[in-house]
Amino acid sequence: MTTASASNAPSSSDSAVRLVVVLLCGALFGFGLALSTMIRPEVVLGFLRFQDFGLMLVLGGAVAVTLVAYQVAPRLLRAPWLGGPFRPHPSALNRNTIVGSALFGIGWGLTGVCPGPAIAGLGAGAYELGAALAGLAAGALIHGLTRRDAGPPR
Repeated sequence: MTTASASNAPSSSDSAVRLVVVLLCGALFGFGLALSTMIRPEVVLGFLRFQDFGLMLVLGGAVAVTLVAYQVAPRLLRAPWLGGPFRPHPSALNRNTIVGSALFGIGWGLTGVCPGPAIAGLGAGAYELGAALAGLAAGALIHGLTRRDAGPPR
């Protein structure tokens, strides 16, 4: 290992700062989900049944943040605040994407539980969401064990 490559390696203080920032962002995200009542499956189901449009504001906020993160920030900043380069996010519309999206949507529509809000709900004391998270984990495990391609996920 050369000294040039060793000096580019993140220090332990950089790693600690990144960890703190990630934890704070996760806590802010979870607080937002709880505040918006998205951690309550009955609220989500009301939205999906077109009975309650309160979560439309949550969706709009998510779209705005994503727009800034993927379109505006790379044009205004030279690099991400925590280091590394901006890179395009690869995506492909193929059979696996369509089937996975359909399964996710069906599960979300039947239960009103989405993974992020379910984890935030556990933090807020809604322990009944643990069963849904166990089902999500089991589905991910089954998918991982039955994948046809040998390569790592991209």
